[in-house]
Amino acid sequence: MTSSTPETNHPDLWLPDWPWPEADSHKHKRGSLGVVTGPAASTGAARLAARAGLRIGAGLATLFCPPSATLVNAAHETAVMIKPFSTPDALAELASSSKCVLIGPAAGVDSTTRENTLEVLKHAGSSVLDADALTVFKDQPDALFNAITLPAVITPHDGEFSRIFPGLLDQYTRAEAAAIAAERSGAVVLLKGNETLIAAPDGRLTVNRHASPFLATAGSGDVLAGMIAGLMAQGMEAHRAACAGAWCHGEVARRVGPGLISEDLPDALPGLLSEFYARRA
Repeated sequence: MTSSTPETNHPDLWLPDWPWPEADSHKHKRGSLGVVTGPAASTGAARLAARAGLRIGAGLATLFCPPSATLVNAAHETAVMIKPFSTPDALAELASSSKCVLIGPAAGVDSTTRENTLEVLKHAGSSVLDADALTVFKDQPDALFNAITLPAVITPHDGEFSRIFPGLLDQYTRAEAAAIAAERSGAVVLLKGNETLIAAPDGRLTVNRHASPFLATAGSGDVLAGMIAGLMAQGMEAHRAACAGAWCHGEVARRVGPGLISEDLPDALPGLLSEFYARRA
């Protein structure tokens, strides 16, 4: 069991590795992000995530959706592309062309989400799993852990964490539980809370206290997952991407302040990124 004290999250930890575009960059070179949506009435969470991934620098962001959700997604999006799929095999083909795929936000807790998650883990270059993509494995978490062979980040809150790592939060501190979960699952574990823990399978452990109470609003977690996935789509290492996403998520929330809704977060990123860009070596 990892017993080290977590380091405090700060831009100095990951800003030197920020994936800035170069003079010869183009959209494909900057990385492709896929976000799997739920059915027609449950697409907003994935759209929030895709917009966040695009804002944080992914060259391409595409919503992978059931055919029934194609029109509702197309009616809401401009820069984010839409690609329907009808079967897990079709999703596997889409995922295989993506540097990172996010699945889980409002996906539905059912066998379809379970099958789709396994295909994403097998075929995407890297993955971020949130919400329903975790809960759907509550009765057989080892099936999820055994499927994690490529870089992956999981982003549970305490309730979701306890479903796939039952008992850990009862037996250990949150930091210890996150570290054990990362080692057990093979994924970077971002355990959300007023102190967010980010644990890597190799023992790295980071705590993020840089946040805002106004993040307690619907959809903010979907934006966080999209920011992390957008950084991973650009090639940022999973633990650093999770740390960077958590800090930036907290910082833009602080800047927006009272009245914040989740849609505000992606659109507050350019100001922060401009400051980062001015500091680059």
